[in-house]
Order: sequence, then C-alpha cells, then structure tokens
Amino acid sequence: MSSRALFEKRESYSKLFLSAISLLGWVTVLCQLFYFDRPTDLVPMLLLIVFLFTSEYYPMPVWRGFTAITFPLVYVLYLLYGLPYTLVIYAVVVLSVNILQRRPLRIIFFNPAQLVVSLFLAEQLWSFLSVFLPSGIESNTLLGIIEYCTLLILFFIINNTIVDFVLMIRPQPYPLKDWNQKMVTELISITLSLAYGLLLYLLGSQNRGEIDFFSYFFFFSPLVGIALLSSTIVRLKKEKRRMKALFSITTELNQHLPAKEWLLTLKNSFNDFINVEASLLWIKENGVWKREIEDGRVNGNLELSPEMIVGFEEIKKPLIYANRKKQAGIADSFFDRDIKALMYSPLVVENETVGMFIVGKSRTKSFEDDDVQSIATLSNQLAVIMKTRMLFSEKEKRIVLEERNRIARDIHDGLAQTLAGAVMKLETAEKKFDKNPDETKRLITASVMRLRQSLKEVRESIYALRPYPTERVGLVTAITRKIAAVQQEHGQNIQFEIRGKELELSPMVEKVLFDTFQESLQNSIKHARASGIEILLSYQTEHILLKIEDDGNGFSLFQAMLKARNQPHFGILHMNDAADKINASLQIDSKEGEGTEVTLIVPKMGFEGGDSVDKAHASG
Repeated sequence: MSSRALFEKRESYSKLFLSAISLLGWVTVLCQLFYFDRPTDLVPMLLLIVFLFTSEYYPMPVWRGFTAITFPLVYVLYLLYGLPYTLVIYAVVVLSVNILQRRPLRIIFFNPAQLVVSLFLAEQLWSFLSVFLPSGIESNTLLGIIEYCTLLILFFIINNTIVDFVLMIRPQPYPLKDWNQKMVTELISITLSLAYGLLLYLLGSQNRGEIDFFSYFFFFSPLVGIALLSSTIVRLKKEKRRMKALFSITTELNQHLPAKEWLLTLKNSFNDFINVEASLLWIKENGVWKREIEDGRVNGNLELSPEMIVGFEEIKKPLIYANRKKQAGIADSFFDRDIKALMYSPLVVENETVGMFIVGKSRTKSFEDDDVQSIATLSNQLAVIMKTRMLFSEKEKRIVLEERNRIARDIHDGLAQTLAGAVMKLETAEKKFDKNPDETKRLITASVMRLRQSLKEVRESIYALRPYPTERVGLVTAITRKIAAVQQEHGQNIQFEIRGKELELSPMVEKVLFDTFQESLQNSIKHARASGIEILLSYQTEHILLKIEDDGNGFSLFQAMLKARNQPHFGILHMNDAADKINASLQIDSKEGEGTEVTLIVPKMGFEGGDSVDKAHASG
C-alpha cells in the first residue's frame, strides 16, 4: 500500500472514530433531557456555570502546556443537581468555548462529547464499584472523599484513553515525547483537582453553618481567579515573545541587508515568532521567481509553473484557506497532505508583488487573527527590505555608470586628445622630412613624449579598472598590506586597531572606507610630515567608525577646501562626496601645528554591533 493510500485510510479511520464519539456523546446529552426536574436553587447553578466557563476558556498554564482545572466544579454540580444537569451543562459550556475559540467543526462537537462520555462512564463505573465498598465506613466525609477520588481517576483514565486513541490512529505522527508531555500535564491537573476536592470535603465536614451562594463563591474564586490571572499572564508573555521575535527578525534582516544570505535569518527565527508546520518563501529578483526558504512538511522537488507565477503576481492581500479540502490556492501541491490550512501572504512593493510567503498548519481553521496580523507584518517588513535592496542596487548601478562616464570623459579629453596631437605632429614631420630634417626631428621627439604620456595614462586607466584591493582581499587585509608597504617605504610608526566583530560589507562601503583611509594616510605622510599615525576601525552597535589620527603639522581646513576645488585629485571634497554616496558622515578636525583627525562614520545599515575588542593589530 502506498504512503498516500495509507494516509487516507488512517485519516478516514480517525474521522470515523471522532464521529462515533461525537454521536455517542450528544445522544447521551439528549437522553439526559428526559431526566430533568426543576432545580431547587438556580443562583448557585448560574455561579458554577460562570466559573466553569471561565476555567474552560482560560486554562491554567502548567509545565509545557495548559490544563483546565474544572473537575471540582463539575463534581459540585453533580452533587447539587445530579448527573443529567451536570452532563448537559458541561457539554454546553465546552461547546460554547470551542465555538468562541474558532475550533474546527469536528473538534467543536468532539471535545464536549468525549468529556460527556468520559464523565458518564466514570459515574456508571463508580455506581458499580461502590457496591464493593466495606460496609463499616460510617463517615460521610470519608465516603465523599472516596467517591470524589474514584470518579476523578476514572474520568481522567477514560478521557485520556479516548484522546490517545484518536492521536494514535490519525495520520499525523504521535511520538512518545508528545505522549509524555501530555501525561505530565494531565497528572498535574489530577493533582490540583485532587487537592481541591480534599479541601472541599475537609472544609465541608466542619460545622460552619448553611452552605449558600457566598460559600461557593469564596470557595471557588481562588481556583477560577488563579486560572484567569495565570492564563492572562501567559498570553501577555506570549505576545511579548512574539513582539520580541518580530523585533529580532526585523533587526537582523536590516543588519544582514547587503549580504547574500540575508534571508537565512528568517528561517532560523520564524519558529520563535509563530508556530507553523510548513513554510515556503519565494522572492522575485530581476523578473525571476526563486524559492529562498522551505521548512517543515513541504515538497521540495517541485517548481513554479507559469500559471502559478501569474497567480502569485495577482495576489495583493493575504489569503487564508482554512480547509485545503475545500480550497487550497495555486500552490497546494507544494505542501504535504497533512497540512490542513494555508495562508498566502504577498510581498507587495508599489502595487507589485515581488514575493510570496506561504505558511501551513496541520489543523483546519487554525489561523487566528494574531497569526494573520503577525505574518502580514513580517511580509510587509520583507517587502520594505526588498525595496531597500532595490534602491541600493540601483544606486550602485548609477555609481558604476557615473564611473564609466568619468573614465570615458578622461579618455576623450586626455588620452584621445594626446594621441590626436601626436598623430598630427607625425604627419607634419612626414611632410617636412626631406626639406627640414631638424624640424622633423623636433616634431618626432615631441610626439614620442606625448605617446609616452599617453601610454602612462593607459596603464593608469587599466590599473583603475582592475578589481579594487578590498574586492580581492577584503577591507582589513587591504588596510594591513597598505600599512606594511608605507612603513617599508617611509618608516613611520603606524598603529592599526580593530574593535568589534568583523562583518561582511558591501563592495561600495569597503571601497569608500579604504579610499578614505588611503588618502588620509598619504596626506599624513606627504603633507603633515607625521611621525606617528593611529588608525582605528570599529564595528559598533549602530555604525562603523574609521578614524585616522596623526601628530603632524595640521592645516587650515578653509584653505584646504579652496585648494581642493582647484586640484583634480582625491582630496577632501572627493572624500566627502564618496561618504555621501553611502550615507556616511565625514569629519575632519585639524589645526596648524596640532595634528589631524579624520573620522568616517557609516550608519549600521547592514552591520552588526560589537562593543568589545575582539582583536587588535599593531605594527611599527
């Protein structure tokens, strides 16, 4: 038998068992209506119903789970109003809670039914076993405690047997780890219920007057109050963790923005953000849809068809398919059959769908409003990041184009003019070769000089077009090698220190950092005549800082700016323009005779912080 056929067979058995228990439970409830008589006191009944509903709706958190401590309330209803009223009230309360919690339809009817069946069978077994009790027991308190404990144990055994059988026959795996966790949770619930039942009989055995509305209220208020308070606290903590996870995801995504593996952060952190069994993320880059993340119960061998791509691009708002059997969307084939509900959350930038985030759960109708809002928020954040990446890419392309145009202008205005002049002089020399040899020689000599200059310019252009030092070996290595070369040539005392954790930077950021360092270093040696230079590269929490400080002559910043306007080299103005291209700030502090300090601060877009000194390099 194929795995798919086995899956469908086990699923049909599971549904059959759920239906059988549901039918048996609700038939039992209907039968109890024939045994109703008029209750003597409705006020305690209403109070107990409110307490029972509150305890069911706000289960008490226990070790790795939640449990509703409702058996003491159910037992008191049983004592006061009999089994028929108890079964009907218990079923209606649990049914109402499941409806309000938007559970799947089969669960809405199964949960109250299995509790009713468990309580009914437990009461029938107790009636049978009570005959075998020793006849010498005269204490009503002791008899009550025995009855309470027996009903409690029988109820939990029958109820857990039904639940375990459902979990074992369904197609989804039910590992021993899950069973152990469920049993621990149930044992805690039994212990708390047992303690409250014993307290009920111990206090009731004392002569404290008539038991009325206020007696029940004050006795059960702590139980209900603790359940309500603890459940609220847990929900607030869960929401806090959700917000913290979202903040962590968005922060890390922003930090890894320029890196190629920026989406791995989502895969590693998403399970902390929301509990899903399957997730797929497609990203559209340069018109091509690529699957970037796949996790959980998904089919990893399939590819998007043209029809699917068209369908993705038409989705502009989140879509929820609460039950895949009724409708599952265009990417249904990518998910295993045991995924029952899917949510499509598009990544939309300027009304264009540039990505699709699909998550799945193993229960129908399991996406709550908080889940939808959280996933949509995350998708919007991803869309913003993709837009930012597009802007970065366009900016870098524009910078490359500007650099190409600059090289073209340099070649046209410099090299081309020089070659044209040399050609004209050679042509003139050719015409004067026989009549005026001296003039010919002068023209040839001048042309050779121009050609040598042109050759130098060609070599410089070729060198400029080679991969930048930071592209070949990285920023830190390029700086270290430059320092070693300068020390070997000039002998200055140069100290280089790195603080924080070194991170991958974009090529443009590394280029600007290196150019700023190189120009500042050359200025310190050639113009400031510095004997000592300190260089700091610091990867901080909010930015990257590069500082070059020397003990040289210093200069007037105003005079340097005027000079830079008239000299076409990488001076102060060029450093400032380069800093603007990466949204960095350049600061130059210098006075004549007091040295110079150049500081370049690059904002954290794409960088992680580090306050401690991970390593330091010193040379000289």
